[in-house]
Amino acid sequence: MNQPANAQNTQLTMLDGTELSRQEQRRRARAWQMYDVANSAFQAIVVTFVFATYLASDLFLDPEVVALGAADPDNPVYRAAQAGSQQVISGLDLAAAIIVAVLAPALGRATDGSGRRKRLMVAFSMVTIVAMFAMFFVYPGAEFLFFGALLMAIGIVFSELAGVNYNAMLSQVATRENVGRVSGTGWGLGYLGSIVLLLVVLVLFIQNFNGDAPGAGILGVPDGADGDALNIRLTVLVSAVWFLLFMIPIMRRVPEAAPNVAEKRVSLLGAYRELGATIGRLWRGDRKLLQFLLASAVFRDGLGAVFAWGAVLAAQVYGFSSSEVIYFAVAANLAAGVGTLASGYVDDRLGPKPVIIGSLLSLITVGLVMMMTPNDKLFFWVFALLLCLFVGPVQSASRSYLARYTPEGRQGEIFGLYATTGRAAGWLSNLLYFAFITWLAHPKAGVWGILIVFALGLLLMVTVPAKRETVQL
Repeated sequence: MNQPANAQNTQLTMLDGTELSRQEQRRRARAWQMYDVANSAFQAIVVTFVFATYLASDLFLDPEVVALGAADPDNPVYRAAQAGSQQVISGLDLAAAIIVAVLAPALGRATDGSGRRKRLMVAFSMVTIVAMFAMFFVYPGAEFLFFGALLMAIGIVFSELAGVNYNAMLSQVATRENVGRVSGTGWGLGYLGSIVLLLVVLVLFIQNFNGDAPGAGILGVPDGADGDALNIRLTVLVSAVWFLLFMIPIMRRVPEAAPNVAEKRVSLLGAYRELGATIGRLWRGDRKLLQFLLASAVFRDGLGAVFAWGAVLAAQVYGFSSSEVIYFAVAANLAAGVGTLASGYVDDRLGPKPVIIGSLLSLITVGLVMMMTPNDKLFFWVFALLLCLFVGPVQSASRSYLARYTPEGRQGEIFGLYATTGRAAGWLSNLLYFAFITWLAHPKAGVWGILIVFALGLLLMVTVPAKRETVQL
């Protein structure tokens, strides 16, 4: 009868060298994973499915221009106005990407060994949450477009910076034997959290239960221009509260990493100098790690495009209604979550590289079959959900690959590089997507661009070592 208790008290060595009992390791890992659930509110509601589409809607155009579009959707004045609003949103998103690319690795290096990793993760997350609360005051109207896009860009910057420190904390809650499961479960719970939140806001604020009567959701919340889009603004408000609540476990349960007195403290400027030296050392002594960072940047850009353009394809090519798009979002997150949870066990058994290679091959195969089938809703449901099934495993295994081989005290720096390379390649899928649409003059043609990105990432990943020594910096 004492065996289970003894097993729970067995000391485990975390990736950062900390000794924890098995029970305490599980508690800290669960608390760490809850942050993925918290951050899912920002990613799903603000960036992907609700607030971003709200900003891009006709609610932010001149009513007279909208009337022209209602009479003729191809009216050049209406199309130009739509392009203008997209330019504002995409321009600020590009600015956010540049800021993250510049700041992420240096801030990550500056926090390594400082004993401030969790503190900065919480601080950056709080800025994102404050930006989400402020989105409640983004009313429909052209005069609010820049304000809304600016808030979203601020949220993106600080969410990414928080993610650098959060990913670095993986070494504090996982061992070399279970890092795949811990990382995969975090990604999976994030997807499942997105599902629950999407269903909640769909029922409460978005789905039309009232027929021709005003109001949306089961609560009949005012919507559209006449209702100041209160249903959308409340959706973001609820999401901000969700983020705050699910961030509490990591704040309470995972302690701050102790300062490393042996680690040289560096300023932000000094971090840039060290970053340049680190890249130089990697180029001279560990080019395979640089190759992994490049490969992951490419295929992670393709993964982002699957979600970014999946909803657009569903509406434009397969005729999904706005409610059906939300249903698809729920199903897509469920498929991605299930795939990620399952892949964590494969990761720990076979290693992260087989998970990445197998998932990329599956994504390419399913995508090719999808391009050969008719534009029928049933085909879209089947093949799009199969694509989503393999998205999460690639993301999770990439994170665990890097966590396994990063030396203690340099997690922030390396994960900062990981974030920067991801942002640096963030234009590739969009460029090829629009290039194929322009060339073939069909909205579905953009999928070819995404498949090329997956193939390029796969080719770069094939010669990356499956197992390797810890990086020497």
